[in-house]
Amino acid sequence: MSAVTNETHAHAIVGASALLRGLEEIAWPEFLRPHIEVLLLWITWAVDHIDLEYMEYLLWLFLPVIVIFVLPILLVIFIYGSIIFLHIYGLRNRIREAYHTSYWDGARVAIASFWDAIGHVWHGYEVNGIENVPENGPALFIYYHGCLPLDVYYLISKITLVKRRSLHCVGDKFIFKIPGWGVLCKLFSVTPGTVEDCTANLNDGHLLCIAPGGVREALFSDPHLYDIMWGKRLGFARVVLNSKTPVIPMFTENCRDAFRTPEWGRTFLRWLYEKTKLPLCPIYGGFPVKMITHLGKPMTFDYDTASPLQIRKAIKIEVRALIREHQRLPGSIIRGILQRFWGKHQKDHEEMELLTRTTQSDDGLLSDRSSRRVSGGANGYRRTPPRAEVETEQDEPEEEDPQKLDYDDNEIPGGLPIAGSERI
Repeated sequence: MSAVTNETHAHAIVGASALLRGLEEIAWPEFLRPHIEVLLLWITWAVDHIDLEYMEYLLWLFLPVIVIFVLPILLVIFIYGSIIFLHIYGLRNRIREAYHTSYWDGARVAIASFWDAIGHVWHGYEVNGIENVPENGPALFIYYHGCLPLDVYYLISKITLVKRRSLHCVGDKFIFKIPGWGVLCKLFSVTPGTVEDCTANLNDGHLLCIAPGGVREALFSDPHLYDIMWGKRLGFARVVLNSKTPVIPMFTENCRDAFRTPEWGRTFLRWLYEKTKLPLCPIYGGFPVKMITHLGKPMTFDYDTASPLQIRKAIKIEVRALIREHQRLPGSIIRGILQRFWGKHQKDHEEMELLTRTTQSDDGLLSDRSSRRVSGGANGYRRTPPRAEVETEQDEPEEEDPQKLDYDDNEIPGGLPIAGSERI
């Protein structure tokens, strides 16, 4: 046995030596030579110092673990990789058409196809109300900010592929300082801007999305309540007034359950953020919850007489109404995952229960119709407060300490990559 092992070790050394000679004989380009020399040094060190017999022992020791766990995981990865490839391949004509128009358009559609496939596979992503997105002309999307704005990435991809339009976004300034992100932000029209920049963007006929809650809402909104944290910000309302653009309220189911921030230390991290404006809050998750983006009907205003405060209040009411109608509270990661599989059946079951209840008592049906409206969302039919009741609740102050949140009304936060810009 020892003779066989020694012979195997000798063959390995001979093979490594041949590999080294082969690499040395290749005429490498000048810029690669330093890296090749480092690689050769690493191979030489490995041959001289690594005990191949011990490595062989470890291989045989952990072989059952590799067979039982690692190989199935690799198999699942390959299967889902194939699904993503097929999803992108199904859009090949759209990609080919975009490349004929422009190389940048082709790259945009190709990347959008990839993210659309990720959303389809991992979150079962859907868009409800995409018909509310105009075929041409400007529109301003105002949305509730999840912990990470994956829903915005998915919506950008969906609008690129379905509507063949580009959805511009407002992002935090620091993302443009990350190496390599500048090109991606330029490709998908992510910009840090002022009120004037956003107004000009809409006046040019583009689609634009803004999350008024920004970093604060992304990191510190309660995942059990999905509370809106817009504070005193009025910059986005001034953009609406200046551009006279219709507003599309937007909310994504389970957007706070895909990624979350820990509850421990939240008070201190909130205090630290208010003092430094640094988003020093850990994030965990990546849970495959069901995500459905709901786009409300376009909102228009009397732009000559309405004030920014009135516009903010009206938009906030509509976003809150979308949350009440479509999000089951308290938020739950497990329920969000199960909705991938039983959401439709649960909706049918609840609809039958509702019909059974209402047919048993005509008086009860009339009472329900007069006092409340019955709304059917992706989670099933449920009773939601009438608009007047919702509006009353909006008047209550959100923030515990107004002195902490005394930020500039002209600031408009965006939503990429983790949260909004403190200024646009």
